[in-house]
Amino acid sequence: MEQFFNSILALLPAGWMRLAAWFCIVLIATIAASRLATSGLRRSLNSDINPLPYTSIIVNIVRGAIWLIGGSIILDTVFGFDVSSIITALGVGGIAISLGLQDTLSNLIGGLQLTFMHVISPGDHIRVGSDQGVVKDVGLRHTTIQNASGQIVIIPNSVLSKTSLVQMPPANVVSVPFAVTTGAAPLDEDAAQIAEAATKAVAKVSKVISDPPCLVRFTEITEYSFKGTATLKVEDPDLVSAALDAAVRAIAPFTR
Repeated sequence: MEQFFNSILALLPAGWMRLAAWFCIVLIATIAASRLATSGLRRSLNSDINPLPYTSIIVNIVRGAIWLIGGSIILDTVFGFDVSSIITALGVGGIAISLGLQDTLSNLIGGLQLTFMHVISPGDHIRVGSDQGVVKDVGLRHTTIQNASGQIVIIPNSVLSKTSLVQMPPANVVSVPFAVTTGAAPLDEDAAQIAEAATKAVAKVSKVISDPPCLVRFTEITEYSFKGTATLKVEDPDLVSAALDAAVRAIAPFTR
């Protein structure tokens, strides 16, 4: 590799112009390699056959590795620094550096665990403590989720890797628990009326994409009522709160 670099340097003009030209060549090559690699990686991660989720942490690590290699070449061939000596010095002071970057390393390792172990992926609906929302991205230091109000919540990767998280139903699912008081009408009629009312009300807010449109299931018998759940799936996850409100208002008359 060193002979390859020296042979290219020999073709360039002598003196500082040679160093400046070589600096520009390596810099341009590094930029091009970084863009090509990250672009190809994004396409690969977005493909259906790829087992890994598309998260920025993988792309940023590859980009950082390419720039580290390019920077090492510039330091060695342009400025005359012995990169191996620098690496040795870093090894000696590695303990001090690791202590100073303990939180950063913890978040980085946590992000890699979350990604490569398929704990979470962009689009997952999760709850961590009091925070609940859809995962938007897993970065080098933190994971971002968007809650039902549209707010972006930032959670350190180290917290996610150490804290229990709950995988919630998809964010576009509207689920309404209800209780029907005992009466003369069969439960099938009650279920049909609830499903029809909920479907019509929710369809005014967002397109209903579930099949059947509304699934009504009875789950419990109490002394005074039959408890159940009405479940629908809407096209726009951002309208789940409004759809839930519409469904509750539509179902309410049948639960009295």
